[in-house]
Amino acid sequence: MSSSVAFAFTSVSNKSPFEARESFRRSEHSNFRNVSCRSLRPGNIQIPRVYTSASVGSEAVLVDDALWKDYTASTAFFFPGQGAQTLGMGLEAQKVPAAAELYRRANHILGYDLLDICINGPKEKLDSTVISQPAIYVASLAAVEVLRIRDGGKQIIDSVDVTCGLSLGEYSALAFAGAFSFEDGLKLVKLRGEAMQEAADAAQSGMVSIIGLDSDKVRQLCDAANEDVDESDKVQIANFLCNGNYAVSGGLKGIEAVESKAKSFKARMTVRLAVAGAFHTGFMEPAVLKLEAALSSTAIRTPRIPVISNVDAEPHANPEILRKILARQVTSPVQWEGTVKTMLAKGLKKGYELGPGKVIAGIVKRIDKSSDVENIGA
Repeated sequence: MSSSVAFAFTSVSNKSPFEARESFRRSEHSNFRNVSCRSLRPGNIQIPRVYTSASVGSEAVLVDDALWKDYTASTAFFFPGQGAQTLGMGLEAQKVPAAAELYRRANHILGYDLLDICINGPKEKLDSTVISQPAIYVASLAAVEVLRIRDGGKQIIDSVDVTCGLSLGEYSALAFAGAFSFEDGLKLVKLRGEAMQEAADAAQSGMVSIIGLDSDKVRQLCDAANEDVDESDKVQIANFLCNGNYAVSGGLKGIEAVESKAKSFKARMTVRLAVAGAFHTGFMEPAVLKLEAALSSTAIRTPRIPVISNVDAEPHANPEILRKILARQVTSPVQWEGTVKTMLAKGLKKGYELGPGKVIAGIVKRIDKSSDVENIGA
């Protein structure tokens, strides 16, 4: 599929991670011509509101990116992100032929036995970015097949009218919604994990969860930490999960400064996250160009139901915008709290967490104690 709208990006590799991010945003905005843009909530990121003319075979198709602007929600699928992996995941899926088949298909793409690592480890290998991301993607979509054979499972799947995923989980959500095939999604996830690992290896960085503070206090904590470190070690909120639980990313010295100052800001505790680096910040900028290249050659279609983006907590229908959003996702803060609150406001009554762990169910419960989220593992 070819499109009449093309997006160009500027290399910013010689700048610091924070300078790179701001330069990247400015260059993005300057690269759009003859489109009206609307500001998104996180930062100053600009996403164009466009009708794109795309060629599919011999037919021209107009896709309004705001197709689901006024969507309503009743039943949602939530897909977990990196960190949800656990030894033994995938074992239950082997009892369901359609789910087991996903692992066989994954092995051909990945070039290794994914199920063996998921079941037997070692845990350090499963926890690595390059393995955990494909592992969670496959396990999440295998969980859909596990649900499908359950009594009433097909009816549940058919009733889902909105979906989203936490960071990596957005790829699982898009695959479930038919935006791309299982295989193409896995290829993207494989490359994403490798590119993020490479970006993490290039700089000393990390992430830490701040427990017990609201977002304004965490921002103040980050500002205080940033006063004590150089530009290359600065920190920012990377995951807006729920009130009292926000993840901060940045250089290691900045992370250490956050940890040392947290108690003075009345944080209940800090938890250093076992991730490769400062995800969802400018530290991941080197991964963007690689993702752009892969996304540009991937067949992406308008999802059949709204898929809520991590970048702006809104659904997007235009394939070109989806490509742009997915490339930007690795450097943009995750707007999970806003996503869940919006879905609840739009009438969400029942949610299902598809994949390993119950992290998302716990977060949703923190946002709304009356929420009903059921985990479907595999």
